[in-house]
Amino acid sequence: MPNPALDAIDLKIIAALQKNAKATSNDLAEAVGLSPSPCARRVRLLENAGVIKRYTVVVDQKKLGLPISAFASIKLERQREDDLDRFSQAVLRWPEVVDCYLMTGQRDYLMRIVVRDLEAYERFIKDKLTRLDNIASIESSFALGQVKRSEVLPI
Repeated sequence: MPNPALDAIDLKIIAALQKNAKATSNDLAEAVGLSPSPCARRVRLLENAGVIKRYTVVVDQKKLGLPISAFASIKLERQREDDLDRFSQAVLRWPEVVDCYLMTGQRDYLMRIVVRDLEAYERFIKDKLTRLDNIASIESSFALGQVKRSEVLPI
């Protein structure tokens, strides 16, 4: 459920920016039914409130020479807070990890790792992941193709 402090216009702004973050102020204002100044003020308020975290570019990973998406399920030996924090801090330093989630169930973490080839993935596993203390097991799966990827939230 949306934040009750967000009204219909805020949600329209967010939806429009999710589709095209490069929209001009005038185009955005027209799309949501406001004049440019009030629209720009609302965007700033959404940014300041942390609702809009940042603006980014979505690129084609294959065209950048990074065709491999590997999913690694990680089980830790212990799940104490300091162990979880240590793992999280390590993951934040690794650019190959593009998504990482703390999970419920049989595994503690699920990561998506993007690399050039299988050798690069093997280096990532050997040089980074397995060097961490407290790793009990790693299960890897490789994406054969991408059906859908989206940063657009269903608002």
